[in-house]
Amino acid sequence: MTREGGGATPRGMFRRALLLAVPSLAASLRGARAQERPVRLVVAYPPGGSTDLLARLIAPRLGELLGSVVTPENRSGASGAVGAGVVAQAPPDGATLLLDSGGQAVNPFLMHGLGFDYRTAFAPVTLLATLPLLLVVRADLGIRTVAGLLDRLRAERRPPAYGSVGIGSRTHLAMAALLRRAGIAAEHIPYRGGADQITGLLRGDVAMGFTSIALAAPLLREGQIRSLGSSLPGAADSLAAQGFPGFSLGDWLALFAPAGTGPAAIDRAAAAAAEAVNQPALRPRLTELGLIPAAEGPAALARFLEDERAAMGALIAAEGIRLDG
Repeated sequence: MTREGGGATPRGMFRRALLLAVPSLAASLRGARAQERPVRLVVAYPPGGSTDLLARLIAPRLGELLGSVVTPENRSGASGAVGAGVVAQAPPDGATLLLDSGGQAVNPFLMHGLGFDYRTAFAPVTLLATLPLLLVVRADLGIRTVAGLLDRLRAERRPPAYGSVGIGSRTHLAMAALLRRAGIAAEHIPYRGGADQITGLLRGDVAMGFTSIALAAPLLREGQIRSLGSSLPGAADSLAAQGFPGFSLGDWLALFAPAGTGPAAIDRAAAAAAEAVNQPALRPRLTELGLIPAAEGPAALARFLEDERAAMGALIAAEGIRLDG
C-alpha cells in the first residue's frame, strides 16, 4: 500500500532501511566475532617450567593487544615435539600460536618419523627471551672457577660424570661442548628433570652440570652449590671470559605460527608479543626466572634459527649423540 503520489508508507520505509542495514550489520558482527575469537597459545612444555610461566605472564597483555582472549594450553612431551606437532597441523588462520624452546633446533637431528618437518612446518614470529645456564658444583668441593674444575677433572683417575635434564637437552649439549673444548672425556647421566639433576649433584652422583638460574637460585642462597660461570657471553663470570672465547650455549623461548599464516597476522603477533614481554612490571619476575627479553621479530628469529640449527647439528654429530644412547 502506498500513499497518494506513490510515496512509501512508514512501514515500507522502515523495511527498506532494515534491508539496507543488514549487510553492514552482518559484516560488523563478523568482524566482532573474529576479533573476539580466542587464540590458542600452545605451550610445548608442562606447567611450572620457564616456558609455561612465561606464557602465563604475557598472555593477558598479549590478548589485550590482539583484541582476543589468549589461552595458554600445555601440550608437553618428547622434548617439545608433541606441542609442536599440534601446531604444525593447525589451520594457518592466526588463531594458534606455539611457545617453544631450543628443541626447535635440536629435535630435527634426534627425532625421526614425527609426521612434520621442523624446518617447514612453522612460521617464525619472534624470539621472546634467552635463558643463560649456570655451570654448578657442590659448594663443599672448594672449586671456585671453571679452570679449577677442569684441573680437578683432569686429575681424576676415572672419567668424571655430569648430569643433565635429558639427552639432547641444552644442559646436556652445553656440558658436552665445554668438555670437548677442554679435551676431557666424561660420562653423561641424564635425569628426568632439573630437580632430579640437582639431587644427583648434591648426592655426589655427578660432579657438575649446567642448570637454570631459577632452579639454582635458592641453592646458591643456601650455600649448597656454587656457580662457576654463565653459559652466555656478556656476564663478568661467563665461560667466554674464562678461557673459552665464543662459548655461547644457553636456552631460549620463541613464538611460532603454523606455516602459511599470513604476513600481516605474523607481524601483528610479533609486535604484540614484543610489547607483552617487555612490560616493566614483568621485569622482576623475569629476572627471577633467569629470562632475558629478546623480541626482535620474524626475520631476526629466522636468522637465529638458521645459526642455531647449524651449530646444534654440528655438535650432535661430533658427539655422536643419539636418543637411544
